Amino acid sequence: MFSVPIETTATVVAEVPDDPDLLAVPYSADLQTAHPVELHLPVPDLLAHYEAKGEAGEIVEVPVARAGGATPRVGRVLLYGVGDGSPRALRKAGAALSRRVKGRDRLTVVTPEGDVAAFAEAALLAAYSFRIGESGKKAVRTLAFAGADEEAVRRAQTVAQAVALARDLANTPSSVKNPAWLAERAAESGVPVRVWDEEQLQADGFGGILAVGRGSASPPRLIQLSYTPAEPTDRHIVLVGKGITFDSGGLSLKPTENMKTQKTDMAGGAVVIAVLGALARLGARVKVTGLVAAAENMPSGTAQRPSDVITHYGGRTVEVLNTDAEGRLVMADALAYADAVLDPDAVVDIATLTGAISVALGRNVGAVYASDDVLAKQLLEAGEVTDDRLWRMPLIDDYTPALESSIADLSNVEAGSRFGAGSITAALFLREFTGGRPWAHLDIAGVGRSTVDEGTLSKGATGFGVRVLLDWLTRA
Repeated sequence: MFSVPIETTATVVAEVPDDPDLLAVPYSADLQTAHPVELHLPVPDLLAHYEAKGEAGEIVEVPVARAGGATPRVGRVLLYGVGDGSPRALRKAGAALSRRVKGRDRLTVVTPEGDVAAFAEAALLAAYSFRIGESGKKAVRTLAFAGADEEAVRRAQTVAQAVALARDLANTPSSVKNPAWLAERAAESGVPVRVWDEEQLQADGFGGILAVGRGSASPPRLIQLSYTPAEPTDRHIVLVGKGITFDSGGLSLKPTENMKTQKTDMAGGAVVIAVLGALARLGARVKVTGLVAAAENMPSGTAQRPSDVITHYGGRTVEVLNTDAEGRLVMADALAYADAVLDPDAVVDIATLTGAISVALGRNVGAVYASDDVLAKQLLEAGEVTDDRLWRMPLIDDYTPALESSIADLSNVEAGSRFGAGSITAALFLREFTGGRPWAHLDIAGVGRSTVDEGTLSKGATGFGVRVLLDWLTRA
């Protein structure tokens, strides 16, 4: 692979070493620091001189003389603000520190009070980069957290690496990435993997996945990952991810500008792969099965056409009115298979599904639709804890006539504009294949990609969903 997901190594040291070249020390909103540090002025006076406000992410850099060697050297102390010390404030502070020291070899960090895992996780995520070639400023090589809880830092590193993997998979160009490639990456996750190729998909009746993949020279795949802990609870969760490795829109072709980001249309599938690979390291006790419905949606002489009718796994028929509403077609097969064969206690799917959700919620909050209030509440709480924030959207049953077809059981989009609400009707379509089980749908089309390098995010794939699902599953 082309990337350097997280170059930075997190270590824990018992105490601050003597005269580190680069030392970061926290200060609170009242401009006080609990760690003694010798500077040319008392810390509160120095911060007041620089008109510091104590806000999270605020950094004051101070040069200091260091002893040792024939020639005196100059080190630097970074006084960093932690605001109110909340997890969100600590994430902002950790990310700001990591970005400030890019290109340096080592930063020793006096860890703040509070949620050290959130702080360290953000610092590591801000060090993520994806590039083809060697240009660009590299991240700090080592973050040494002084006096930190080792378990908290270990968890932060595991979660950050999982997010980085999801970003990495989604950022990989589609000249490299196709459904078979994605299946190979899933096989490297450390859990048992089963893969259906095109012949097996045909034999088992996965008509939606096959229909979407018909136009591509790269055949589709269904990927199943299985995690069973040594001492499992009696719960079984299924995660379903959209794995469209490139989405041209098919014969319902996308505009050129919209197509430029479509290598990341498998971001939901990337999240599922990353989550399944991290569960053992986090000690999750719930049994989890991941399904990634992978295809490349391309226009060609063999591509499905608007007005085609396809038969999904389990026998439901769907009239395809728009070939660019393909994610729901592949996921319907996976959801129907999960219901019929896997018998889960709950199903959660995740997908960059609709542009409509970006209009509704923007680029900082993901959508959750759910048929079960308890499941919705758990996911919303996990989103608040992890900063993968979610907003519950309504499943409006009055809109279900939008899915009616005159010749099939369902249509994949509304014929006309009576109802609109494209994200809601897409969720209603998916619900048809869940068998009435507790189910939630995460539409991450708005939050799955970032247009800025800011905070914990880098331009490109965000890995949104990894943190919320890991938190939920390790608490389940």
